Amino acid sequence: MSDLPRTPAVLALLVVALGLAACAPEPGAGGAPTTSATPASASPTASPSPSPTPSATPVALPTDCEGMLPASVRDQLTDVPLNDPGTGVPTGVLADGSLVCLWRDPSADTTFLQTTVSRVARGPALDLMNRLVDEEGYTCYTPSGGTRCEKTWINTQYPVQDGRTLFWRDDVLIDTTYSNLAPSGYTDGIVQQLFG
Repeated sequence: MSDLPRTPAVLALLVVALGLAACAPEPGAGGAPTTSATPASASPTASPSPSPTPSATPVALPTDCEGMLPASVRDQLTDVPLNDPGTGVPTGVLADGSLVCLWRDPSADTTFLQTTVSRVARGPALDLMNRLVDEEGYTCYTPSGGTRCEKTWINTQYPVQDGRTLFWRDDVLIDTTYSNLAPSGYTDGIVQQLFG
């Protein structure tokens, strides 16, 4: 079996392919994330690269939507109903152990924040994130020992910003979709509570 050519261009491409191209910050307060709604280039440099070394002990999935958030984030959501049965969405701890949390007033047209925390192995997580980069223009980077992918866009019906943020580490996926509701430090707060 022959080795790959080791030209400077090939080596540079391999180095770039292992990293991520861009960083996008946590959405700001007031429901207006600071990332651009313009899709990023779907090049190999934007491919996510989840952390290859999982922790020795599996991270326990949360069982309490409010308990997985620090007080500073919970305070931003005090006036928003949590897991209201009127939404018709299955929430709480599901049969597979994942946790679904939905902050939404059932009478609101679009304002909501929904997070699912579940077990996802490295391969499927990497496949999902690569697909989001390649096909939907997500931006990915590697904070807090994991991989984070995110994208924002303008709602097609209302003049508000929508978005999705995913964070994967140690076989745990935090997947949040939101519309007009993006508390400051939300994803970072969950990551801190779960991984310390």
